[in-house]
Amino acid sequence: MKILMVNKFFYIKGGSETYYFSLKKLLEKNGHSVIDFSMKHENNFDSPYSNYFVNKIDYNVPHTITEKIQLGAKIIYSYEARKKLEELVKREKPDLIHLHNFQHQLSPSILKVVKKYDIPTVYTAHDFKMLCLNYKMMHNGKICEECKNGKYYHCALNKCVKDSFFKSGINVFEGYLHKLCRSYDAIDLIITPSLFYKMKFEEFGIRPERVIHIPNFVSGEIPEINVRKDRKKYYLYFGRLSEEKGIKTLIKAFRGMDNILYIAGIGPLENELKKYIENNKLQNIKMLGSLRGQNLIDFVGNAKAIIIPSEWYENGPYSAIEALQLGRPIIGANIGGIPELINQNGQVFISGDVISLRNAITNIEQCSDVEYKKMEIQSNYIYGRFYREQYHYNKLIQAYESVIKIKTPNYK
Repeated sequence: MKILMVNKFFYIKGGSETYYFSLKKLLEKNGHSVIDFSMKHENNFDSPYSNYFVNKIDYNVPHTITEKIQLGAKIIYSYEARKKLEELVKREKPDLIHLHNFQHQLSPSILKVVKKYDIPTVYTAHDFKMLCLNYKMMHNGKICEECKNGKYYHCALNKCVKDSFFKSGINVFEGYLHKLCRSYDAIDLIITPSLFYKMKFEEFGIRPERVIHIPNFVSGEIPEINVRKDRKKYYLYFGRLSEEKGIKTLIKAFRGMDNILYIAGIGPLENELKKYIENNKLQNIKMLGSLRGQNLIDFVGNAKAIIIPSEWYENGPYSAIEALQLGRPIIGANIGGIPELINQNGQVFISGDVISLRNAITNIEQCSDVEYKKMEIQSNYIYGRFYREQYHYNKLIQAYESVIKIKTPNYK
């Protein structure tokens, strides 16, 4: 099968890129051809299709008013992305297109190509962009669903995109334009990594038969863990240090406790968190910075439990799946898809609630050796049952074939 995969970043920037490249490798290992379509960037991996990538766009650096208007227009509709994708499609004639994150840098303009050539198309919803203009269903640190039923004007009123009326307004225009044009109708099947996301898509008006749930996966064999001296004497958070991840609640929960917390990761809150820890003399909390490779495996594999304190609708976080793979118990917030990863292998607590989180930690501490071992075994079982690459591959190929059965590309 010849599969054209689309993602706006072609380097590891986050969980969706981790998935993209793992999936690309898995598909190629099973004899399929993968065609890449993305954006040019100095950090990109090599690709034989890079000549078709759109020119680099960076919305996070300063721009003149004229540049802002030009970039805003590209968010709404990128003629460059549409043209280059069409050239690639006409040359390669894929059997199917698999979309990942494409909005903004590539824009929904590329869906016009899908419609024109009637190409079977699936879309993995790594976030809520199709339903919520700021991706996260979060505003001012709180869950927000005001744009439900296509009421996108709330995004501008609340300045949901980077607290900017201009940027929010651009997104509102984008939302209404593609709703009017029914651009997303070009997508035949939406794949959600969590059951929670499937439920939300249906709740926001997407037909149930158009949405399926396939969990993310971690590729490869279970890695070896080098035993640390402090094995099972600390709790670990690893991931992005940002507001929606609940990292402030996590630190407050450990304030005054004897238990040790390690925090691995970088992000916009890094300096603020360091100052808070220093000013409050929280000697039981240590920030490790960015961990990768075997170093990360060792910290995860030796933790007493992994804590996922998110305060937004988390999808299928890789941190949780990696914890399952290494047999670690999980303490997770009762929000988004996190509870789906916890079934007799940890504790669920009320998202954003310091006391509830402390109680969950205490419950882990009070487990007998037998109870704790059962949680470790259960984490391994959950990983083996639902998050291995073969399970994912089988489900995905079934999804691909179901779409190809009802639609044939027209490249005449």
